[in-house]
Amino acid sequence: MLGAFTRVGVQTIPLCVKERTAVSEQTPAIARTVFGDRLGLAEQYRESLATVAAQRGFIGPKEVDRLWGRHILNCAVAAEAFAEGARIADIGSGAGLPGIPLAIARPDLDVTLIEPLLKRSTYLGEVTEQLGLDNVTVIRGRAEEQQRSQFDAVTSRAVAPLGKLAGWSLPLAKHGGVMVAMKGASVSEELERDAAEIRKAGGGEATISQVGEGLLEQPTTLITIVRK
Repeated sequence: MLGAFTRVGVQTIPLCVKERTAVSEQTPAIARTVFGDRLGLAEQYRESLATVAAQRGFIGPKEVDRLWGRHILNCAVAAEAFAEGARIADIGSGAGLPGIPLAIARPDLDVTLIEPLLKRSTYLGEVTEQLGLDNVTVIRGRAEEQQRSQFDAVTSRAVAPLGKLAGWSLPLAKHGGVMVAMKGASVSEELERDAAEIRKAGGGEATISQVGEGLLEQPTTLITIVRK
């Protein structure tokens, strides 16, 4: 469970003042259960999303007042899917979801954020430095350009249909490693539809699960596929 992980002290790091705006959303009580004494880092990341990322167009205006439940906590509860000390990649990381919440909730994880767009990868470098996340590496590039078989797990959120996503994710995982994708309610249909593509990419056993039950109003759906 999330509460069993080792926590480290919170470091307060100022955001870029010229890009700061008023932030109205309150921190939900459940956030402390998920992040423990690293909650301060999660709050700083939430503020950065609501100000800097929103101003740069990475976060839609309608999402600013629901960043905790729909984005940050939704991603962070997936932390229980990863083994202690795992090396994971977040492909198509965008504004850092799910990789940054995972890195905050689980400081034991070694997280690589892979993002092809310059503006977004620049933001990822800025925010991880501001937060002092020394367990995060940012790479500007496409997943298919990266060295194969180097990660214990490859994760993603809202990147592509499952078959295409498997083709990008599974080659990066070690043999016996996994891809862990955040998906919606139709994931079973995607799995059936894209089975041939998944097998071609090296996919084996697939498991669909929900995390965050009892914590979130809407639990997070994950599909985990083993790389053969």
